[in-house]
Amino acid sequence: MPGFEVVEAVQGFVETGGDVLIMIAIVTIAMWTLMLERFWYFVWVHPVRVKRVMAQWEGRSDRSSWVAQQIRRLLISEVQLDLDSGLTMIKTLVALCPLLGLLGTVTGMIEVFDVMAIAGSGNARAMASGVSKATIPTMAGMVAALSGLILSVQIERFAREEGARVADHMTVAEE
Repeated sequence: MPGFEVVEAVQGFVETGGDVLIMIAIVTIAMWTLMLERFWYFVWVHPVRVKRVMAQWEGRSDRSSWVAQQIRRLLISEVQLDLDSGLTMIKTLVALCPLLGLLGTVTGMIEVFDVMAIAGSGNARAMASGVSKATIPTMAGMVAALSGLILSVQIERFAREEGARVADHMTVAEE
């Protein structure tokens, strides 16, 4: 059964890398879930929101007074807040991934030192488990962070550009 082999391979990877890999996986899943939510928002929700805000602005008879300018700023700010929603959490999770990898490195090295203290420094086979627990989480944390960093930068850029586009389309009527 191919599915069972995949489960065994993942289980072996987690056993080799240690419990920190589970934390990295949870953080990565949360990060990707938030990024997918942002893509869903940009594709399905945001266009409807922009149409509603634009209709609200265009429906105003007064678009040049000080009060109208404040309403325009409010509408633009609300759109920008919706666009930026979740970005701070995504960036935090991206930054957390390599830190968790570092935690795995430290715990793996502690295991290596424990083996050295008990079995002596000449037992390379006994130290190999600790070295795996030291290197695999570091790699996993860096891979997760890089994947999240690339997409979070794109999401942030789109949110900034889209907010500016909405602001540009909300024209001010000349008096």
